[in-house]
Amino acid sequence: MYNSILVPIDPAESDFADAALAKAVEFVKQYDAELRLVSVISPIQGFVTEALDSDYDSRIAADAREQLALIAAKLDLPEERVSVSVRSGAVYHEVLEEAQAFNADLIVIASHSPGFATYLLGSNAAKVVRHAECSVLVIRD
Repeated sequence: MYNSILVPIDPAESDFADAALAKAVEFVKQYDAELRLVSVISPIQGFVTEALDSDYDSRIAADAREQLALIAAKLDLPEERVSVSVRSGAVYHEVLEEAQAFNADLIVIASHSPGFATYLLGSNAAKVVRHAECSVLVIRD
């Protein structure tokens, strides 16, 4: 049923994605699928970047990739069935772009229970659900 499963993860809050990862691993095993972990780095405002080293972006991306690799290594899956990707931009947009690039047929995403601010501003998970071209499974905390 599923061949390519995408799980967005914020390395700074990787525990938040534990339930989503567990469900994705279950599906990978059940359907003999591939798993992609993606992290999205939000762009830094222009005036702040002036105070940062010129290689700041590449160091942050390398750190995120390393953290995703550590998470992937702990999964109960063969190494060749798991890959990682780090993107930069708006979270929901980059998750959707990665889903297309990976040809994902399922996105498993963790989400906080909605609060008042979520209804006013929306959440990344809600935007992914609304705009994804594939199935999306939202795992609530």
